[in-house]
Amino acid sequence: MSIEPQFFDARDGVRLAWRAMGEGRPILLLHGLFSSAEVNWIKFGTAARIARAGYQVIMPDLRVHGSSAAPHGAEHYPSDILVDDLQDLVAHLNLTDFDLGGFSLGARTSVRAVVAGVRPARLILGGMGLAGLAGWQRRGQFFKRVIAEYDSAKRGDDTWLSIQFMKTMKIDRVAAGLLLDSFADTPPEALAAITMPTLVVCGEQDQDNGSAPELVAALADAQLATIPGTHMSSVTEPELGEAIAAFLTA
Repeated sequence: MSIEPQFFDARDGVRLAWRAMGEGRPILLLHGLFSSAEVNWIKFGTAARIARAGYQVIMPDLRVHGSSAAPHGAEHYPSDILVDDLQDLVAHLNLTDFDLGGFSLGARTSVRAVVAGVRPARLILGGMGLAGLAGWQRRGQFFKRVIAEYDSAKRGDDTWLSIQFMKTMKIDRVAAGLLLDSFADTPPEALAAITMPTLVVCGEQDQDNGSAPELVAALADAQLATIPGTHMSSVTEPELGEAIAAFLTA
């Protein structure tokens, strides 16, 4: 199914999209790099499963992604701009009591938001391990190569699948490169800010962002849910929505 986007203007005037499904307590879900709300949360039924549990699922398209704008000016990409955008959406919707989660880049952004002072009641980190937070720059260099090799990579190269996904999703390479420069590492000591109950949900074959059990061990009140799949395939599994719904309604 497809849900028509709604729009708001971020603090720098960039037009950003969001989608919503269901009624009830709000939960904000942030998608992964080069993906979108529709692909990450709607297409495979994850949002619908959470909505059936009594939630309003609010799903922004991060800037440069989906139906949101992808400006080329470097002034639109200060450090942690995605956290600013999340805060602007929370303010736009007048949310005061809500839950927050994300997958991969969405999980990283959710952590950065909590470190910056956003206070969801519960937190969900999908496809994320400790190294994916503390060592983002290493992961970021891979995606810089994805952009650099966009027209030259051959099938079998380590960047090939990510490039094909970028092409399918029609990602603007210039804007994506600027966005990558806005990301910052989160050292383990900064995780002390995460005091709320947290679900770490990760595919059993997913080591792309490091060890999920290590991330659980580093958090004050976290539990691990292991679901089928790799980093790319776990978002297509029904177990993702089941795990999130079970955590939220426990």
